[in-house]
Amino acid sequence: MLISSKDLLLTARAGGFAIPHFNFWDEISARTHVAAAEQKHVPILLAWAQKHEADISIDEALNLGKFYGAQAKVPIVLHLDHGFSPDLVKYGVNHGFTSVMIDASAEKFDKNVAMTKDVVDYAHQRGVVVEAEIGHVGTGLSEDDANQYTEVEAAVEFVKRTQVDSLAVSIGTSHGVYKSAKTPHLNFERLSELRKAVPIPLVLHGGSSSGDDNLNKAARLGITKVNIYTDLANAALHEAQAQKYASVLKMIEAEQDAIKSLDEHYIDVFDTVKLNQVETATALGAL
Repeated sequence: MLISSKDLLLTARAGGFAIPHFNFWDEISARTHVAAAEQKHVPILLAWAQKHEADISIDEALNLGKFYGAQAKVPIVLHLDHGFSPDLVKYGVNHGFTSVMIDASAEKFDKNVAMTKDVVDYAHQRGVVVEAEIGHVGTGLSEDDANQYTEVEAAVEFVKRTQVDSLAVSIGTSHGVYKSAKTPHLNFERLSELRKAVPIPLVLHGGSSSGDDNLNKAARLGITKVNIYTDLANAALHEAQAQKYASVLKMIEAEQDAIKSLDEHYIDVFDTVKLNQVETATALGAL
């Protein structure tokens, strides 16, 4: 079933766990993410990012997401990830995404506020929740790079002015592949400060290869959603290459097994509660 992310993230915030956010880039990955969620009996965010539109268009992603999400035996949030264009994000709002992200984090603070508020006003009128980002999560960071940690006062002001539903914060993770083989150092002190000061769910981008202990601790300290893409894509690619002399069917099966195994691993890392526990929390008024 397709649902909004609002109640899920609020429940995760109250319970000290995180909901998995798995990006899909084709039919195989979309179907496999849903299968993993059903196997583990947990809700997930099934996400398409604007940067993947050269490989899979927004309309193709909507068709796949709505099809697999609607028939799923567990709640599925169909999420538009890293929408840099407000027009594209609004298109997503109108055509079936149940959650969207407007990413103006590379802009100056006031422009980020203005772009985000515009999308929030538009989406809320249509019953869709919005994620935004403040404090830019880098790309391929090494340990020596100066990551732009999210400032607490700026985050509080941003939420107040935009009325956004969830906020992606920067505490030391990176998009893509890390340049260093070392597990990144995460600023848990900053995360704790943000959790106390910011009244909405916090989310973490760049979860891939950021360390299981790091991610588990982040979930316990206030991260309600963790984005995973690079590890999944690399695992699928590795298996496909390993099966290059096998049949197409064997190649697809190998990709599915690799993706599903990682999905289930990260669900365990995030301490994502099983569906009946989410329903119980909701019934008890944890939202």
